[in-house]
Amino acid sequence: MDLYGIQITWLGHGTFKLRTAEGKSLLIDPWVMGNPACPEDQKRVGKLDLMLVTHGHYDHIGDVLQVAKEAQPDQTIAVFELAAWLENKGVENTVGMNKGGTLDLGWVKVTMVHADHSCGILDGDEIVYGGEAVGFVLAFASGLRLYAAGDTNVFGDMRLISQLYQPEIAILPIGDLYTMGPREAAFAAQMLYVSGIIPAHYGTFPALTGTPDALRVQLAELGQSRVEVAQLAPGQTLS
Repeated sequence: MDLYGIQITWLGHGTFKLRTAEGKSLLIDPWVMGNPACPEDQKRVGKLDLMLVTHGHYDHIGDVLQVAKEAQPDQTIAVFELAAWLENKGVENTVGMNKGGTLDLGWVKVTMVHADHSCGILDGDEIVYGGEAVGFVLAFASGLRLYAAGDTNVFGDMRLISQLYQPEIAILPIGDLYTMGPREAAFAAQMLYVSGIIPAHYGTFPALTGTPDALRVQLAELGQSRVEVAQLAPGQTLS
């Protein structure tokens, strides 16, 4: 699995930290301090250049305010409504986007794409509208094209994501119940035509029953054994 010099660290559940060979760093979905799967030595993420937020559920934004304050990212990108909520909560340098849009930061191009999931924000005792859940395609200056799907079910327009953006590697949820499970993720890999999958959103709680081994079985049944499954432990870095 060629990462073109990019390091990808799984912090558990749906949270990932990426670092480029040039030293740029980004965090996807800031749930670290309260994340039971995140190792203690990884709960402080350090300075960030970029933070991406896929949707407003607590297991993806639970620590967004503290991380934004401590890491001071140059940009925090989310769908328009969620970005407005984050700004109202005190997050600086928010960038509201919507699906189909691309933001070129020089070292990475960030394209917001569809996800099939809900996005209500638990704000105190209320659930408020947070726009729609999204995924991101990241085209790094080094050459890597990575699809971070966020929380989603499989959907047919993953074929369009493949045709438009040609991601080589996909971070896909496999836990089932709240997202797609291994069978759906295998179909997603087939439509995306990626060479590698990094499984996410599994193992954190007993209800999330999907496993990387089950994903490998499903890929084989679809004739997709060529797809490499990069199984990481929380805190482990793929490079």
